[in-house]
Amino acid sequence: MTERNKMLLTGAILVGVLFAGACSSTDSPPAAGDGSTGGSAGSSSAAPPPVKIDVTPAGDNISPTNPVVVKATGGKLDSVTVTNSAKGSKVKGSYSDDKTSWTSSEPLAYGSSYAVQVSAVTDDGKKADQNVTVKTLAPKATAFPSFIPAPSVTEVGVGQPLVVKFDKDITDKAAAEKALKVTATPDQPGGWYWISKREVHYRPKVYWQAGTTIKLHAGVYGIDLGGGVYGQTDRDLNLKVHDSWVAKADGNTEQMQIFQNGTMVKTMPISMGKDATPTHLGAHVISDKQRDYTMDSCTYGVCPPNPKAYRSLEHFAMRMSNDGEFVHENPNSVGAQGSSNVSHGCINLNAANASWFFDHFNLGDVVEVTNSGGPQLPVWDTYGDWALDWATWQAGSALK
Repeated sequence: MTERNKMLLTGAILVGVLFAGACSSTDSPPAAGDGSTGGSAGSSSAAPPPVKIDVTPAGDNISPTNPVVVKATGGKLDSVTVTNSAKGSKVKGSYSDDKTSWTSSEPLAYGSSYAVQVSAVTDDGKKADQNVTVKTLAPKATAFPSFIPAPSVTEVGVGQPLVVKFDKDITDKAAAEKALKVTATPDQPGGWYWISKREVHYRPKVYWQAGTTIKLHAGVYGIDLGGGVYGQTDRDLNLKVHDSWVAKADGNTEQMQIFQNGTMVKTMPISMGKDATPTHLGAHVISDKQRDYTMDSCTYGVCPPNPKAYRSLEHFAMRMSNDGEFVHENPNSVGAQGSSNVSHGCINLNAANASWFFDHFNLGDVVEVTNSGGPQLPVWDTYGDWALDWATWQAGSALK
């Protein structure tokens, strides 16, 4: 081979090597800053997660009554734990049948942080994990709903109102009232009436039917009751209405007729309040009963040395208003019973009648007073609820 031919062959080989190096993209990385991704135009090197996990609600200031819901798309949930970060307690919950979702089954606590830890897996075994933090709202204050009658009471009479007393002022009464649910069986029209900023009463249009079952649910937890005050807890009350017992006390005849389920079963001579201290008019409801009870006028502001002050031990005492009115035995007024009114506002009976009345009347039973010469029992006096006609009662609701 001539010298010229050797040079031509060497050049061709070098050109081939350089050309092959310039065309290769698999062995040589792209130059820095050239914008190349090392693949075809529009593609991404980040692989999508094998399972998509969604947790709701997420973030801060959520309502503690909103359930935590975890969902998996493209696979199934392997494990879900929701933990109160401060207490270490686990939140109860359950999976859907196909294990693509999990839902908490109990409310969260106010002002708390929860760690949500989720693991999911595809059908071919690819796994995905996700950790989320959920924080609940922190109220300015919480209001506790107490009940009258108390939940320990299971039976009441036909006149018994339902009372909810909050320990904080309620500025959004409509929100509170919406959270108070009364279910009566059989169904009877009824409604709420606000006595004050803290107290609301429920009564039917007319007395409860004997045999009625009543369920009160105060679902106030997680409810904004106004001004940053939230319900402290949910509560329930279950009652049964016993036989209808209504006593009708007449100040003109000084007699009291007793009706059981609408049938008169007994008549008793009575003495009601004298002119200076007349018994209130209207329907009274028995709110307490004591076999022996010390009556003290100081409880309503009449104390010694006031000549009207008194303190005495009485028997078979059935409270029918909160300002000192009772049905009870009074041996000192037996001579006046059936002929004149001489008491401090109570309805006096002899020993035998007082004992019978005590044995047959209970919480929620009714004493209707007429012709006493006294004023109407105020609606706010436990329980003056029946003093108002139905239209006026309905107007006391916050839900117009």
